[in-house]
Amino acid sequence: MMNQSTKPYLIRSIYDWCSDNGFTPYISVTVFDELDIPKEYVRNNEIIFNISAIAVHELTINHDSLSFTARFNGIAKKLSIPLDAIKGIFAKEVNQGITFTSDTAENVEAIDNFDNGNFDRSTQNFQERKASKPKLRIIK
Repeated sequence: MMNQSTKPYLIRSIYDWCSDNGFTPYISVTVFDELDIPKEYVRNNEIIFNISAIAVHELTINHDSLSFTARFNGIAKKLSIPLDAIKGIFAKEVNQGITFTSDTAENVEAIDNFDNGNFDRSTQNFQERKASKPKLRIIK
């Protein structure tokens, strides 16, 4: 029997935690060619999406992807983001969440202090900050 990835469950749990506490959930996504978004929102091959109930509609998190409809420059777009492209999910107000360090959710790292700026930090700076944080390991 093949085990399913924990990544969609972790994303849902942080999303629910944000919603329950009145926080705004954001996801960090590695940009890829098939992702149809306005390029002016991309910084260092990364885009940050507000996925709160106010910002998006029809949010679905399944075992392969996270999808939603959002408006960019007034134009509604349906996005389907493969879970492998999601680098992390965090609460804007308290800068807490989880970042995924590899293609599998078995390697996750709790992040207590995301950059408080406008969320367009460089990937290099982000990697340097992660290096000093404690690691969460799942033991089977």
